Amino acid sequence: MAELVREELSALAAIFCGPHEWEVLSRSETDGTVFRIHTKAEGFMDADIPLELVFHLPVNYPSCLPGISVNSERLTRAQCVTVKEKLLEQAENLMSEPMVHELVLWIQQNLRHILNQPETGSGNEKCTFSTSTTMDDGLWITLLHLDHMRAKTKYVKTVEKWASDLRLTGRLMFMGKIILILLQGDRNNLKEYLILQKTSKVDVDSSGKKCKEKMISVLFETKVQTEHKRFLAFEVKEYSALDELQKEFETAGLKKLFSEFVLALVK
Repeated sequence: MAELVREELSALAAIFCGPHEWEVLSRSETDGTVFRIHTKAEGFMDADIPLELVFHLPVNYPSCLPGISVNSERLTRAQCVTVKEKLLEQAENLMSEPMVHELVLWIQQNLRHILNQPETGSGNEKCTFSTSTTMDDGLWITLLHLDHMRAKTKYVKTVEKWASDLRLTGRLMFMGKIILILLQGDRNNLKEYLILQKTSKVDVDSSGKKCKEKMISVLFETKVQTEHKRFLAFEVKEYSALDELQKEFETAGLKKLFSEFVLALVK
């Protein structure tokens, strides 16, 4: 971990030192650091709105944008997505320097103005956001592997909702004990999906108690290439045989991905 990031994390822990204000969720030399900040910002009628902000600092941060997830019991999912997009826009102005505290201060000061805007902006506003993220623009695809699903019905509904909220398409695929999630969409939205997947209590443990997903792995991530199929929706599919699953990947232009990563799960 770079000294600059280590200093930033130490400063954040000192600033957000109240009960439950600060929590480091994961640290990794390869995936970076994920942490949660609980704070409040002024919303409608001067009422304080609680915010749960999850930041993912990749290993090359602050030379790249952090992953950001926004949740609040007082905001709709669409409003949370809008707040996240505005934070990412602001983050672009702070590239190459520690920015998390600046972003938290900014949202505390500007949340009310953001909420006063329509939840779904005009086409021009959406275009301005998507084209301004020069580092992460274009369509990306990622393949995830889950070890198991105990509360399958609830888990599947949650994955479908996240994909819908984040405008992601692709497949949730079951074949025997193999569970794969193939996602396609904006790279920042893929990052937020991963944060939700790793930090939400989406399954149950062996005793039936709600738990977070700890056994998920990212098998592959890349920008969509010309030979890759563009998925039009997110679908849940079950396959009775390996050749059926292989055909799904081949139809999507992902034959090499299947050979390199999926076959290894069968052996």
